[in-house]
Amino acid sequence: MSTPEFVHEIEINPAFHDLDPMEIVWHGHYVKYLEIARCALLQRYDYDYPQMRESGYAWPIVDMRLKYVRPMEYGRRAKVQARIVEWENRLRIEYLIRDAETGAKLNSAYTIQVAVDMATREMCFVCPQVLWDRLGVQP
Repeated sequence: MSTPEFVHEIEINPAFHDLDPMEIVWHGHYVKYLEIARCALLQRYDYDYPQMRESGYAWPIVDMRLKYVRPMEYGRRAKVQARIVEWENRLRIEYLIRDAETGAKLNSAYTIQVAVDMATREMCFVCPQVLWDRLGVQP
């Protein structure tokens, strides 16, 4: 049995107001681009933030890592790929940002989210069934 592939890619065009004084995209804006890609990925499975809330779970990010390889520049489109690589006990999403024209790697990253029961505010040590159902996998 093969492992399911949960991946989605978006294209972004960094805005002028995202630049720093050196005229490249300020490092903090990469987090925003990851969030846009993560939401697009989760929307494919009808489990974006509104659906998470409706299911009774919050999914805070508890860990994040970004590795900057090359600067992102104004006027140069980029592709942001988001891929769910863990879903059993936590939700780990890996990202790859590439220049849309050349394919050059600009950044790689990951985020880790955990389910928190909104009623009790307790962290779940196993992802809730609703995530498994939305992804179409079995525990």
